Amino acid sequence: MGNANRPLAGLKVLENSLLGPGLVATFLSDLGADVVKVEPPTGDYVRQMTWPIVEGNSLLHLHTHRGKRSICLDLKQESALAAYREMVREADVVVEAMRPGSMAKLGLGFDDLVEINPKIVFCTISGYGATGPYRDMPSHGIAYDTWAGLIDPVVDDEGFTRIPVIPNIGINVGPMVGALGILAAVISARETGKGTWLEVAQSDAAAYMDWYRIETYKAYERPADVVTGNPSDDYERREPGLAGMWEGVRYQIYEATDGHVLFMASEQAFWRNFCEGVDRMDMFERWPGSTYADHARHNTEMQAELKAIFATKTCQEWLDFANEVNTPIAPVNTPKTAPEDPQFAHRLPFYGIEDVGAEQLPLPVYLEGELPPTPTMAPGVGEHTDEVLAGIGLSAEAIAEMRASGAAGPRS
Repeated sequence: MGNANRPLAGLKVLENSLLGPGLVATFLSDLGADVVKVEPPTGDYVRQMTWPIVEGNSLLHLHTHRGKRSICLDLKQESALAAYREMVREADVVVEAMRPGSMAKLGLGFDDLVEINPKIVFCTISGYGATGPYRDMPSHGIAYDTWAGLIDPVVDDEGFTRIPVIPNIGINVGPMVGALGILAAVISARETGKGTWLEVAQSDAAAYMDWYRIETYKAYERPADVVTGNPSDDYERREPGLAGMWEGVRYQIYEATDGHVLFMASEQAFWRNFCEGVDRMDMFERWPGSTYADHARHNTEMQAELKAIFATKTCQEWLDFANEVNTPIAPVNTPKTAPEDPQFAHRLPFYGIEDVGAEQLPLPVYLEGELPPTPTMAPGVGEHTDEVLAGIGLSAEAIAEMRASGAAGPRS
């Protein structure tokens, strides 16, 4: 295996984080970077946040901090600050995954650290970003998705407004965008010898992930003769994104005998293949459709025919049929059932409980045909304090003095 699927081996990252934004460095550690999570003596309370709690540690912690080392430093004490600055000399990246400016207040902002290491890359990742009217507002992950317009509130039977069942976007995509920016900045720093500061907002990332809908609404602000719908819809403007799929027929979800499948024969060639495969060329002759992007919107007569046809086979039979006749049909899974899907099991084998504390998904990047190696278990509070401090040249006596003063090590 070697380092072929650990392409970031040798990259040194210092992470100062609270809660979920620490995921920015997880993308790096999964690919082989040495990430040291610098925690206060009380530790990061991420270990107790949300559910489930697995043998005393949250799954959020077990996943977010897998593959990392943990050191506890009281950065209000000079000896701890001196140790941190020494760590920066050998680091490539410093991550501030908390309110922007928190590190600067300790004398460890970018302007301070670049004096120590001219090639340092300093990444700040926060909720609403380092600028703008919301920059100082406290918030949690779902706020970035409501802010970005990703969530439609629902009302229950008693008239109470509820948060719907949705995936979290901003808190996961924000760190991913941050990791991409970090790697670009590291390449630049190595080529130019100059470090840089970058900042990412999880709210920005949530909005960017919905660029298609947001940009469609902006496009529709232009005159109707300039920005139209698709020719297959007689140029009628559809609602953006999946909202415009409600009336679709050839691109729609249908019920099979044991679940649901997604039918996607919006191209005429795929539609022909389907009709031939089910021995219903009469449907193709009656409704041939356009060459591309024709969902047969509002054709409820066709929809009734398809509903009856799809009800005759199991989901697996429809997938086999799709492969056989070359027409696009996909499974409709849930987060609970998706791991049972053979494609899922093949591409995303879980890391084991014995390795990382809970079954966890790997970073889905195949390098030379292999996933990144299994990361180490998320660390306990300050688990690697002595190891990291010794690595910057501190003697056992100096480390003992820092522990005695409370400058290093977890608070008991």
